[in-house]
Amino acid sequence: MTSAYDKLHSTLDAKAFGRVAVLYGGKSAEREVSLKSGAAVIDALTTAGVDVVAIDVGDDLLDRLQNEKIDRAFIILHGRGGEDGSMQGLLECLGIPYTGSGILASALAMDKLRTKQVWQSLGIPTPRHAVLASESDCLQASTELGFPLIVKPAHEGSSIGMAKVNSAQELVAAWQDAARYDSQVLVEQWIHGPEFTVAVLRGQVLPPIALGTPHVFYDYDAKYIANDTQYRIPCGLDSVKEQELIDLTARACDAIGIEGWGRLDVMQDEQGQFWLLEVNTAPGMTDHSLVPMAARAAGLDFQQLVLAILAESVATRG
Repeated sequence: MTSAYDKLHSTLDAKAFGRVAVLYGGKSAEREVSLKSGAAVIDALTTAGVDVVAIDVGDDLLDRLQNEKIDRAFIILHGRGGEDGSMQGLLECLGIPYTGSGILASALAMDKLRTKQVWQSLGIPTPRHAVLASESDCLQASTELGFPLIVKPAHEGSSIGMAKVNSAQELVAAWQDAARYDSQVLVEQWIHGPEFTVAVLRGQVLPPIALGTPHVFYDYDAKYIANDTQYRIPCGLDSVKEQELIDLTARACDAIGIEGWGRLDVMQDEQGQFWLLEVNTAPGMTDHSLVPMAARAAGLDFQQLVLAILAESVATRG
């Protein structure tokens, strides 16, 4: 029996990928997650018979890329330096095809503020927000947005530096804490309701996942450490609302220019409206990660998912 997701599978022989550098680790605040993601990807590709060179990205990266005679790169770096367009730009200059989105989409998606501005310009729903650079900004945001609010470093992932606040005093403290990670800090309206994450692979939206956690929100611990986080597939929406979420995801990813694969985070308010939070261009691939779960629901095991991501780099970048 054919499936709507059959075309996601790679039909390429492992040797067709050539010598593949898996770029992982790096120096960002998400290094530890990237090390775990990279180890899983390296194991899957090696088991599939792909010629893999594992590169924990450091100061010797340029020399290694040139000396190892790399044909293609699998980017599984999370955060700045890998997910923000800079690595993509380096690989473009070296003429090395790579997985995932290009320079512009990577840079846009890494910048939560610019992402929201693009979505807003197209009428795609995203929570009201403000940029914090001073205590007076915090007080103004308190007046304009009300409480509760959520504070985020504008260029970090994995919920690093995020906090929910319920007063101006808490907002100032959260802004000061987030500013340790990023010079630009964002504050958003808190959306009351269920959270969903939706993965895309090779231009197709995978089954949405509903998230549940006893934590205040889906924070770093809930994402990577805790064993009490709930993942629901099917996500519990009726068919009409699920299709609405899928269509909205496709539109939002197209607006940013997402290629290859990615994952969108979405809230649904008490009236049933969806609100887009952010998009990740190199999501986690650990044992707690969401894209592998969505892929399994679409009929792809972890190795098939990794090969599909790699195969799309052949289709789009040769």
